[in-house]
Amino acid sequence: MENEEETRMKRLMSKAKKGLDGLKKDMEDADESEISRKKRRFAVICVFGIIMSVIAFLISISISSGGVIPVSEALSAMFSAIGKGGENLDVVELYIYQARLPRAMAAIGVGAGLSVAGCMYQAIIRNPLVDPYITGVSSGAGCFAVSIVAVGLSFPFIGSGSLYLIPAAAVIGGLIAFGATMTVAEGAGGSATNYILSGVIVGFAFASVQTIFLSLAKDNLTNIMWWLYGSFANITWENAWIVFVPSLGISVAAMVWAREFNLFMMGEEQAKQLGMNVKLFKRTMMIVASVLTAVCVAFVGIIGFVGLVVPHACRMALGGDHRLVMPASIVIGAMLMLFADLVARTAMIPYELPVGAITAMVGTPVFAWMLIKKGREYDG
Repeated sequence: MENEEETRMKRLMSKAKKGLDGLKKDMEDADESEISRKKRRFAVICVFGIIMSVIAFLISISISSGGVIPVSEALSAMFSAIGKGGENLDVVELYIYQARLPRAMAAIGVGAGLSVAGCMYQAIIRNPLVDPYITGVSSGAGCFAVSIVAVGLSFPFIGSGSLYLIPAAAVIGGLIAFGATMTVAEGAGGSATNYILSGVIVGFAFASVQTIFLSLAKDNLTNIMWWLYGSFANITWENAWIVFVPSLGISVAAMVWAREFNLFMMGEEQAKQLGMNVKLFKRTMMIVASVLTAVCVAFVGIIGFVGLVVPHACRMALGGDHRLVMPASIVIGAMLMLFADLVARTAMIPYELPVGAITAMVGTPVFAWMLIKKGREYDG
C-alpha cells in the first residue's frame, strides 16, 4: 500500500512539474511574442513618422503665406541653392533657401528635442503629468526674454541689438530657474514629488516677475506674445543650425542611457541593488533634459503640449522600453512640429498663428482618442 501511495504521489508530482514547465514555456513564448509585436509596431511607427515628416517637409518648402510653388520646382530650387552655397540665387531659390528651409529644419530639431526632454523627465520623476517645463525652465526663459524687450537689459559681449540677445537671455533664465528648482528639491529630500512641487513654486515666482515686465512693455506686447506662445517666424540660417544641431544631437545622445532609464523605472531601490548610482544618474539626466529644453525654446519661444503628449503616445503604443520609446518620440515629435508649423503659417494667410496653439489643437483629439482606446491598459 505504501509503495502504491508513493508511486501515485510521484506521478502527481511529475504531472505538476510538467504543468509548471508548460506554463513557464507558455509565459516565455507569450513574452517573446509581445516583444516581437512591439518591435513590429515600433518599425511601423518609425516608417510612418519618417514618411509623414518627409511629406510635411516637402509641403513646407512648397507652401507658405508667400505663395505656392510646385513640389518638383521647390525641390529643384532647394538643391540648386544648396549647390551654389547660398550665393547668386534667383528669386525662387532665395525664397526657399533663406525662408522656408531653415524654418523646416528648426521645426524638426525642436519637435524632436521637446519630445525626448519630456520622455526623460517623465521617466526620472515617474509622473505621467510631467512635461519639459516642469522644472520652471519655461518661466525662467520667458521672464528673462520679456525683460530684454521691456526694459532693455543686456549681457556682456552681446550687443543690445544682437539677434542672439533674447535667445541668450532665455537660455540663461531657463538654466537659472532650473538651478533654483534643483536647489529647493534637493534641500527638500530629492523625491519625485519634491521636484514637481519645487518646479511649480519656482515657475510661479518667475511668472509673477514676468507679469510685471509685461505690464512695463505695452508698446512691444505683440512681439513678446509671439515669443511666449512660440513661433518659427524669426528663424534664419544664422540661428537654424544653433537650434537644429544641439537639439537633435542631444536627443540622439540621450538614447545611450535608454537601458538605464528602463532600470530606473523599476524603482530606485532595485536600481541601487543592481549597481546604479541613482542620485548621480537623476541629477545628470535632469541637467541634460533642462539644457535640451532651454536650447529648444531659446530662438522659437515656448511651445507646449509636444513634450507632454508625444512620449505618452509612444508609451501607449510601445510599452515602457525606452530603447523603443525614445527614438519613436524623436520621429513623431519632429513630424508633429513640422505639421504644426505648416498649419500655423497657412491656415489664415496672410496671418500667422502661434505654433503652441496649433500643437495643442492638433494633438489633443489624437491623444484623447488614444487614451480612450488604450487607457485601461496604460499605466503611465
